[in-house]
Amino acid sequence: MTLRLAKPFAITATAIALCLGGAASAQDMGEYITMFEPLPAIPPIPSGATMSTERIDLGRMLFFEPRISASGVISCATCHNPALGWTDRIPRATGHDGQVGDRNTPTVLNSGFLRAQFWDGREPDLEGQALGPIQAEIEMNMTLEQAIDRLKEFEVYRSAFAVAFPGDPDPVNPPNVALAIAAFERTLNTPNSPFDRFLMGDEMAMTAQQQSGMRLFVDNGCVACHNGPNLSDSNFHRFELPGSTDAGRFLVTGDEADRFAFRTPTLRNVTVTYPYFNNGSVANLRDAVNLMGQQMLGHDFAEEELEDLVAFLEALTGDMPHIEVPALP
Repeated sequence: MTLRLAKPFAITATAIALCLGGAASAQDMGEYITMFEPLPAIPPIPSGATMSTERIDLGRMLFFEPRISASGVISCATCHNPALGWTDRIPRATGHDGQVGDRNTPTVLNSGFLRAQFWDGREPDLEGQALGPIQAEIEMNMTLEQAIDRLKEFEVYRSAFAVAFPGDPDPVNPPNVALAIAAFERTLNTPNSPFDRFLMGDEMAMTAQQQSGMRLFVDNGCVACHNGPNLSDSNFHRFELPGSTDAGRFLVTGDEADRFAFRTPTLRNVTVTYPYFNNGSVANLRDAVNLMGQQMLGHDFAEEELEDLVAFLEALTGDMPHIEVPALP
């Protein structure tokens, strides 16, 4: 299968040379390091999306709040479980009344670094993403009006919104819910991985095998899509996953060129965010890497290459955010 890009992306001339060069063309690890970026402490903050302590604390409460679901038992944390890599580790998300969705739950870790949210990119930012699951019939199944009415029942929430959004005469409203949840989610980042320390000069942070995998990752062109600090270009690429009938980005744009195109997933913490791909049909990371080589690169990796690539991906696991589950009213 040939790789077709739904949108153009930027990549350095050196990276292009490495990607097209096949066998290792860099002379030392210094050249490979220039292909990557360490993860910053926090992602970019959009205009108007202030990350005050009060907003973050409110967003944390809302993230774990099940009463903004029709059943009263489903919250954002149901699918984005802190104990499971901030995902759910099942092939496809299960929501309201036990309904099973069409897609695998992406991790929320480092999601503020993405320029498109959801597998199909139907929302550009975390604020847009935050309100979608609340209203989705198959997820939390509650209208925004119902969710706001429920939150207003509690003095704790009325007070928290007033403090987080001073000057707003009616602060308990959908846009402020989105701003608060997004502010919290922008704190869920995983710096200080062995990979990050290696990029910043700690030559012992990655093993020889992990460094070999890093070379393979560049030389075989994986870096063309998995680049930037979050190892995702946030663009959409055609990937016909065996057994999947999901039309992907096409369902958003109606553009035939986007059929079966999905946003490039982050590879950070990929060893703890299984199963893989849009329908969660591949549980094993080695198998996922092997399939990507075949489908996207037209290449069958040798067993030793697969072992080295998986070892490199293991180096992408960073420090998990330590979040105290809030006491809800």
